[in-house]
Amino acid sequence: MNTVEIFDTTLRDGEQSPGAAMTASTRLRIARMLDESGVDTIEAGFPISNEIARTSVPEIARAVRNARVAALARCTEEDVDAAASALAGARRPRIHVFIATSRLHLERKLGITPQQAVEMTSHAVRRARMRCDDVEFSAEDATRSEPEFLSEIFTAALAAGARTLNVPDTVGYTTPSEMHALIVYLRDHVAGIENAALSVHTHDDLGMATANALAAVRAGARQVECTINGIGERAGNCALEEIVVALRTRADLFDCDTRFDTRRLQQLSRTVSRGTRMPVQKNKAVVGENAFAHESGIHQDGVLKERSTYEIVDPRSVGRSTTLTLGRNSGRHALFARARALGLEFDEQGRRQFARDFDRLAARRASIGDPELIALAAACARPGERAS
Repeated sequence: MNTVEIFDTTLRDGEQSPGAAMTASTRLRIARMLDESGVDTIEAGFPISNEIARTSVPEIARAVRNARVAALARCTEEDVDAAASALAGARRPRIHVFIATSRLHLERKLGITPQQAVEMTSHAVRRARMRCDDVEFSAEDATRSEPEFLSEIFTAALAAGARTLNVPDTVGYTTPSEMHALIVYLRDHVAGIENAALSVHTHDDLGMATANALAAVRAGARQVECTINGIGERAGNCALEEIVVALRTRADLFDCDTRFDTRRLQQLSRTVSRGTRMPVQKNKAVVGENAFAHESGIHQDGVLKERSTYEIVDPRSVGRSTTLTLGRNSGRHALFARARALGLEFDEQGRRQFARDFDRLAARRASIGDPELIALAAACARPGERAS
């Protein structure tokens, strides 16, 4: 089975979420957790961008023991040198250089010609290789760039010494079929691409970040850039938890897996949520509060009989457990299964009364917890009898 490498950019792109800036100590704690979880590359930050990144990236570089540590740089000498200096203490450093490649960005943002972009790329990658053996090149706004120009600039980056080529869907514009076609095109047209790793970095502006990343994997990409909880600029990035669980769950389709220990996902999710002050939505895939919760009576009955009837992922594999929420949609099977777990016992009359009282209470309450169940059971006991 092929291995897809996980490039986590929670500490760089994720922290660019509005209001998500983390303290240096939180950044270090998350980096260590990512390292222990089996992430292949941790993008620790953009050293030249601010003082926290300038001091935090070297601290992370020294602390990480297994993963590569990457630092971001524009295609300028100052940026490249700042990234190299920040990574000086890393066991496995990577300089990640980027430049925009779409005509819109070249003309309106950078004010340069495509040929100037190629020249800047070659110079920056060569300079980065003088300071670091592992260099990644990203073509910002790649999915709105002309494929022929992407092929040209990627070929130049490879010739200058880049080892990884990254295809960012910077504004979340593309679709899975377009992403698949673009990766196939690049594999066919970039000279020397067989000697490089092909990567993707997808955003969720149209809700397709994970789907686009998976389409790229099917087309031959072998690195996915992602974040814990899918945080990031605007609508966020491809969620790490979604990509690693999807590849493992549908190994029959992708024939790929990652080195990531999915049992650590919940702790990572909570730590990032607290550190960025960004709550995780309840119905978020894999890490949301409701990801393995069932209230529908039909679903509860199925799960109690055979978990896989309504759970395609074993919750234990991602550090979770199945939850049967009791409310107005719950069925008798789940209600009495929970009553038995609490040690509540009834005669036939008490059983009917308990069910009727539960229905009346559920009509007024969003959910019913164990204390309420115990109180209902006590009210159903006949004089002189105990309900538990």
